[in-house]
Amino acid sequence: MSIKQGIFITFEGGEGTGKSTQLSLLANYLNTQNINNITTKEPGGTAVGQELRKLLVCGDKDKFDPIAEALLYYADRRIHLTDKIWPALNNGTWVLSDRFADSTMAYQYYGYNKRVAKDVLQHLYAITVGNFKPDLTILLDIDPQIGLARSLKKAENMEIKETRFESRELEFHNSMRTGYLEMAELEPKRFVLLNANQSIESLHQEIINVVKERYKLS
Repeated sequence: MSIKQGIFITFEGGEGTGKSTQLSLLANYLNTQNINNITTKEPGGTAVGQELRKLLVCGDKDKFDPIAEALLYYADRRIHLTDKIWPALNNGTWVLSDRFADSTMAYQYYGYNKRVAKDVLQHLYAITVGNFKPDLTILLDIDPQIGLARSLKKAENMEIKETRFESRELEFHNSMRTGYLEMAELEPKRFVLLNANQSIESLHQEIINVVKERYKLS
């Protein structure tokens, strides 16, 4: 992987934190600044990834064991990087992604109560991603009960129910939230922690302020 020229920003958080909405609003802001950007997501940021997404976020919550699930996420991630993220960054395009590798650590390590060893996930990261990391990770935090209620309400209007993780017990989501907060503490320069339990407009303004300050935008 050569030195990138674009900026890679990821949105992380539990269910119902508004990541996709805020990502889209940030993309609109970047357009007003004449900054070329693309939006994407994990899983499902590529054509092959869309097939993997159906496997990973739909259906029975227990159809994979945690290790098999982690391997599928990293397969999706490698395709995402080689086919979409790295080429865009090398062309000077900013990439905004709804989830990246922090999600795998939060869900498959913390959420599953460490049933997948951390060093296994770190090794998978090294093989798949190398020393590449997001430039900025915006962590949207919310009480899991509130987030799950939001996410399930949104799913009512979806033809394909992407609620495999929403069907997990509250303990899973609380553990995952703890994991995210611990990761943010370990990498304070990369992570920005924001309260997602506020209006869309207020949260958007906070994100804009972070990006403007960090990248010296008007």
